[in-house]
Formats: sequence, C-alpha cells, structure tokens
Amino acid sequence: MKLTVVGGGSTYTPELVDGFARLRDTLPIEALVLMDPAEDRLALVGGLSRRIFARQGHPGRITTTTELDRAVDGADAVLLQLRVGGQAAREQDETWPLDCGCVGQETTGAGGLAKALRTVPVVLDIADRVRRTNPDAWIIDFTNPVGIVTRALLEAGHKAVGLCNVAIGLQRKFAALLDVSAPEVHLDHVGLNHLTWETGVRLGGPEAEDVLPKLLADHGERIASDLRLPRALLSDLGVVPSYYLRYYYAHDEVVRELRTKPSRAAEVAAMERELLTMYADPALDEKPELLAKRGGAYYSEAAVDLAAALLGGAGSPYQVVNTYNRGTLPFLPDDAVIEVQAAVGTKGASPLPVAPVDPLYAGLMANVTAYEHLALEAALHGGRSRVSRALLSHPLIAQHEYAETLTDRLIAHNREHLAWA
Repeated sequence: MKLTVVGGGSTYTPELVDGFARLRDTLPIEALVLMDPAEDRLALVGGLSRRIFARQGHPGRITTTTELDRAVDGADAVLLQLRVGGQAAREQDETWPLDCGCVGQETTGAGGLAKALRTVPVVLDIADRVRRTNPDAWIIDFTNPVGIVTRALLEAGHKAVGLCNVAIGLQRKFAALLDVSAPEVHLDHVGLNHLTWETGVRLGGPEAEDVLPKLLADHGERIASDLRLPRALLSDLGVVPSYYLRYYYAHDEVVRELRTKPSRAAEVAAMERELLTMYADPALDEKPELLAKRGGAYYSEAAVDLAAALLGGAGSPYQVVNTYNRGTLPFLPDDAVIEVQAAVGTKGASPLPVAPVDPLYAGLMANVTAYEHLALEAALHGGRSRVSRALLSHPLIAQHEYAETLTDRLIAHNREHLAWA
C-alpha cells in the first residue's frame, strides 16, 4: 500500500507518521511519500519521520519529493494538508477582519473566505493531477476550510472525503470523563465543518442509550470551561457545541480578546520555528511534546481510521466525515457537504440517519451552507461581486458596509494568490 501526503513538510507530519507507525496493523503502509515544495522543511520533517518509523520498527519506506506527479503516481490514497500562503497569510486572515469588528479566524468569517479563495484552485489542480496519474486513488482532505474544499472536490467528480479532528477530540475527551475506552463512545455528531453539535453520546454504537444528559450533569462545568462558554448555556442547549461555535455564541467577546493578544498565527509560527529546530536534531526519533500544542490532536488516528476503511482495511465502520448531504438533513440541499457519522467503506462514505434537528441549529446550518455555496462560487470563478455576496451572506458579517470594506481588504491582502484580481 502506498500513501502520499501533499504538504508533507508541515510540522504536523510527525504526528501523522507516529500514528502510521503505531497503527500499522490497521493501515499496513509499505510506501509513504511526503511531498512539499518547501525543500528545506521537507528534509527536516522527512528525516524525523524515518527515525520515527525506525524507532517503532515499522518496515515501510518513507521518501520525500518536491514533484507532485512523482509523489502521487501509484498512490492508493492521497492526503491533503496544505496551507497556501503559509503562516504569513494566516496572520493576515486573523487580523484585518478585526478592523471592522468581525472575528479574525482562519476558517470562519472573512478570514475563512480568504483561505478558501486561496486554497480551492490549488487543491483542484492537485486533484486533477492525481486523477490523471492514478484515477482510483482516494483523496482525503484535511485542508481547511474542509467543508468548502471537500465540496469543490466532490463537485469536480473526485473520489474525496473530508476529515476534521474536532469529533475525535471530543470522543477522546468524553471517554476520559466517562472512564471508558474511546472506541466505546459513539457521537451523535451533526452539522457542517467547524459548525457542529454533539446531540447524543452513546456507549457501544448508534443504537445504544444516550448518556449525554448524565455527562452534562456530572461534568458540565469541565466541558463548558474547555469550550470557554457559560455552563448555563450548555444546560439551556442540552447539547455540546464544538469550540468553533464560540465565534457565534460569543462573537463580540472573542473580538475583544483577539484585539488584545498576539494572533494564533504568530503563536504557531513561533512554535513551528522551535519544532523545526528540534526536527533537525539527528538524535530525535519521536514526536516532541511541543507538537501537542501545535494543534491537530488525534489527527493521525482519525486519518489512519479513514484511510483504512476506504482502502478495505481494518478501519472503524462508523466515522465522522465530511461528505455530500444527499437527503440526510432535509432542510439542506443534497449537494451541501455536511459533517456527520457515516458508514465508511471502499465505496466511500454514506451518512447515517440523523434525528430531526432543532431549528436553533438547523437555521444556522442553513445560513452557513448558503454562505459556503457562495464562497465556492467566488473561489471557482472569482470577481469582486462574488466575494462581496459571500461575505454579506455570512452570519458573522451580514452588513453591507462591513461586507464592502472586508471585500476590499481581502482582495488587497490576497492579490498574489487570486488569478483574477
């Protein structure tokens, strides 16, 4: 089995490689190719990755390349984890929206749209080249904004599934609180990428008893504290929102906080510099503890599980993924990309039935789905008016004056990445 990671020079990659090494019975990789145009970073990450495999006795071969066609040739699956523009572009995404009193974040609001506009054309070019070289390969997208990027891939006819680590992170957290093993915890997870709610927590599978009320009663304070949301809100909702919902439920509070501290991009850039220094040490043969602060917790386990299921291995039968709605949520179009539990196999992902969704969540999902449709139109076809329409439709903006100002700033900060600008 051959697996290719596009964006293999990312400081995330040793987390992924560690998962491949530990879970080799689930996903028996014979060849792992790390592809990245940043040759210096790729050399450091590739060296550490080989040492991780060697330390854990993995027999697979790790190679590195800057050539995409060579990397994907013969691959059974291609995992995308790229960041167009790097941390410098992320820094901009997180700062200029604040000037209009709107949240600055790399996947939500105006910053998220900027990232989509930079990313979608690049991802589609990569996917086209994968299809020409190896039309049977699965594409696993971990590149944000996952919902929009996955929709672009599916609409272009690619064999693609989107992946996010929010659900697996909550699964692990709930398992620890309930003192059970993680595989015992099945989430009733519903929403869009970075806009999700856990409406049930079941021990043993989708038909098991819902223990979410007890979980909230016994551990609500801890869960609310981790989400940085009021405990009373969780009691009123009766569900557990993802931490991205804080950008909606406490938007103005978040904006005030963001204006008074360094951006997350600046923090991550500093961590990346330190991590790359560590990776250069030939004695290092395991992922460093600092990597846990970089983000992407449990990403490797989710990626292994998904790839194994798609490729006919030992992956879990039910996984939270991003895929077409196709009637699962009747208030959304069939071609909306939703994030729910799905049965995953060699033919792809089929969403499991979802209980009727409270209008409080369905309304916001419908609004953001409309935004994602307009955002993809802007990413595919360009034009100032399409960008402005997408921003005006977003519930965190939704004012004409803000949309117009943010459109000008988005284009100004991203002109080098927008062919039409």
